[in-house]
Order: sequence, then C-alpha cells, then structure tokens
Amino acid sequence: MPLLGPTSSSFRGVIGVGRQDITPPVGIHARNWGAATHDVADGVHRPLTLTALTIERSRIDMPLVLISADLMSWRSRAAEAAVIGEILDQTKLPRERLMFCLTHTHAAPSVRTEDAERPGGAMIEAYQQKLVRAGLFACRDAQIAKVPATLTWRYGRCDLATNRDLPEPERQRMVCGFNPDPPADDTLLVGRVTRDADGAIIATIVNYACHPTTLGWQNDLLSPDFVGAMREMVEKETDGAPCLFLQGASGELAPAEQYTGDTAVADRHGRRLGYAVLGTLEAMDRPGARLAYEGVVESGAPLAVWRQKPELPSNALAAVRRDVEIPLKPMPPAAEIEAQWRACDDPVMKERLARKLAVRKIVGDGDSMRVPLYAWRVGDAILVGQPNEAYSRFQTKLRARFPGRAIAVMNLVNGSAGYLPPREAYGQDIYQVWQSPYAAGSLEILIESAEQSIAELIA
Repeated sequence: MPLLGPTSSSFRGVIGVGRQDITPPVGIHARNWGAATHDVADGVHRPLTLTALTIERSRIDMPLVLISADLMSWRSRAAEAAVIGEILDQTKLPRERLMFCLTHTHAAPSVRTEDAERPGGAMIEAYQQKLVRAGLFACRDAQIAKVPATLTWRYGRCDLATNRDLPEPERQRMVCGFNPDPPADDTLLVGRVTRDADGAIIATIVNYACHPTTLGWQNDLLSPDFVGAMREMVEKETDGAPCLFLQGASGELAPAEQYTGDTAVADRHGRRLGYAVLGTLEAMDRPGARLAYEGVVESGAPLAVWRQKPELPSNALAAVRRDVEIPLKPMPPAAEIEAQWRACDDPVMKERLARKLAVRKIVGDGDSMRVPLYAWRVGDAILVGQPNEAYSRFQTKLRARFPGRAIAVMNLVNGSAGYLPPREAYGQDIYQVWQSPYAAGSLEILIESAEQSIAELIA
C-alpha cells in the first residue's frame, strides 16, 4: 500500500486547464447493457464534460496533454482514429504526449459509426466531430490560460470501490456484483494544481479505481454516473477550479450498490468520493513546501516538532510510449463471429456476440497484439496509462515497486479493447476472462513493461 503521509510538491512548471461540454443530443444511440429495453437516451441526468490539462516546463515547450472525457468505451479502431487520431493530427502532438482518458461511465452514448443503422445511430458521426472540436477547444483554452504553477500530490483513501467478482451459490461460476469478502484497493490519489502568483487552486486531478456502473440497464438518461457529483462537490469547494477524473485499474472494482435507475444513488456515491477528495486536499502540504522535522521542545513530555519548510519542486518532464506484445486467446475470426451474430435472435446473446465481434476487430485475427503503454514523468510523480481494463493489481504492484512516489495509473487511455485479469483468474468461469481477448499472463507482461518504463523515466 502507498505511503499516506505528507507528500512533497511534485512539479513546478507551466500548467493550463480548459473544459468543454460534450453532452450529446437526446435521442442518440446509448445502449450499453445487454439487459436494456431501450436503445436511445431519453434525457440528461448531468452534463457530460471533456477537460484538458496541459503541462510544460516553460512556455515555449511542447506540452503534455491530459484529457478526461465522460465516455464509456471506443469499441472501434475507427472511432479512436476519428477522434483521438484527428486531435493528434490537428495539434501536431507526438502520440506519446497525449493521454485521452475515459471516465468509463456506462450512461454515455455510443461513439462508433458501426452503430449508425441502430436507433439514434444517425447522430453518432456528428457527435464524433463534436468530440474533436471539444478536444481542440479545451486544449486551446488550456494553452491560453496557462500560468506558472505547482502540482502537488497526496494519497488518500475512499471505500466506495468494492470487489465485484462474486461466486454464484447455485452455479459454478463468478457473477459480476458486490463480493463483501475479498479486500478491495481503496487507494485515492489527488493532484492539486496551484497558481504560483497567489497559491489559488486552478485544477484538481482525481485518480481512483471504481467502475461507474451505478446506473444500469433501467437508466435511460445520459450521465457521468458518480463522477459528476464528485466533480461538482470538489469544484464548489475550490472556487470552480476544473476537476479531472482519471479512471484507475478497476477491472474487478465497483460500488457495492449499483445497477439501478435511481440517479440519486449515483449522486450519493459521488459525494462520498468527493468528501474523500476534499479531505485529501485539506491534508496536503503548502505549495512548494513539505512537513519536515525541526527538533524537540522539552515540556511535560519531549515534544517532536514538525513544521512546513520550503522545498524546491522538480521541473523534470518526460514522456515515453512502448508497444507491449500481448498474446491473444484462441478465438474465431471476425467473419465467423459476425455470422453467429447475424443468426442470433436472443437480445442478450446478440449483445454479447456484438461485443465479442467488436473486440476481435480491434485486436485483429492474429495470435498477438501490440498494446500501447504510456508513461510520463511529471516532476517526482509518474502517470501510467493503457487502453484496456486492467485489474487493480496493475496499480498496486506499480505503487509497491516504487514506494514514496505518487503513481497515477489509468485504464482506457487512447483506446479500448478488453479486460486484463490476473493469471489465476483464467481458471474461473468469469465475465472478465471470457470477454477478454488476451491470454493468461497478459496482465503480468504489462506490469513488467510498465515497471521498466518507470525505471527508465526516473533513472
């Protein structure tokens, strides 16, 4: 487990933030659950947003660009290219300097034109264009607003996330829902960006691993799920400074109470996380300072005195991207899966086949896939992102390997494909295993590659 004590200011440079509303029109195709009886969004619970943070050593440097968007999954190489690829082309950013992160809300619209013929699907292409404009405008606004600033990190805790791999009593399989017995990683990492001129907070970063599946198949509203209420609470207490949510390695983590149509439950979950974020912010050292041992004062007891002392934050900034060769499970080719999908009349099985087909098209018909892994050094902190839904072991192993250092770990970065469960899970009948295109041991390969990338960055 990471150190929960005082965390020093991690980075001082030039930082900007920008935000755009990406709420799509009501009526867009938004079927994310096999059990759903609706195909389109009938209203809006809370707006969907896209927030961009740009980070530079100085004003003349090329920035690192961190984007957080209230979307579920790309489910298509073409959709990734239409949005992320277009943003990269227009900004001229090297691929390793952009991390486009999805919050993974399951109450978001489809973003792939493969659904164009479905109810509400005619709106998807225009929505892709809206996402591109929002990404470009948010980056532009961040660059206009950028100022000398300090980014400080601190670990905290929040017990919203629980284990969701539950043995079904009546059958020899695992179902996807609250399991009260195994421990769940409750690590929260909060980043605070303060303007050097006056110490005001201009942005916060929240890295937490928990599936936004509060709103289930009964819900027909567009929503950021619990992320929305969390952002609202944090931004209210920080004078409106935008809050970016980075979905952690949450493959087996979700709220205990979920799969509901009641938006009040999602809001309650969000406030629960929001209180934990605010508590962590309050516990942080002052910008450019850290708590240091000063000595002993003799009183009724010998009193150890600790005071805030100035500390020069790091100005280090670096980005790397590596392609990790991951073996694939034996699977039918895409054409065979598509034939099964066309012949299927059961709506639940048809949805499962559609997802299987989408995954097969993303990874290709080969025996392995090159998975991109992104790692940034931002001062003393490390940010690691990859496109799949890794189990929490991905983040706990990295944080244990590099203790005393803030390590932000993100799923669903610059793409999406499948789950990455630990090796021992492959002996079980479990959704995350039979959904995943990856062979046993793939998560362990990714962890090893991430450790190598981090070691190179801090060397």
